[in-house]
Amino acid sequence: MEEKTTYEKIGGEETVGKLCDRFYELMDVVPQFKELRAMHPESLQGSRDKLFMFLSGWFGGPDLFAEKFGHPRLRARHMPFAIDVQARDQWVACMALAMEDVGLNEDVRKVLLNAFFNTADFMRNKDG
Repeated sequence: MEEKTTYEKIGGEETVGKLCDRFYELMDVVPQFKELRAMHPESLQGSRDKLFMFLSGWFGGPDLFAEKFGHPRLRARHMPFAIDVQARDQWVACMALAMEDVGLNEDVRKVLLNAFFNTADFMRNKDG
């Protein structure tokens, strides 16, 4: 029997959508994330949609981002933004809260948090 993808384990499209909605909600209102929020446009909808498309494929569901934009090239796409340790840590903390708020299983959260941290750390392009 095939092991389920993360996408299937967490509830597919609906849960990925809720996770992205909550992530950007938190980023928009929690003072702890103000520097991270300042890196984003006034409207977060485009960022939210891109994260949704990316996570869909990254979690093992439909590869929506690649279908629309090609290979994610995450580091290259994030180069215009000054990403330091503070930005990385704010992004990861915001995602950790979002995962908890939407009710992801603790074991899944631990695995994803580690993967999110490693990916966010790879995005760093500025000292400090």
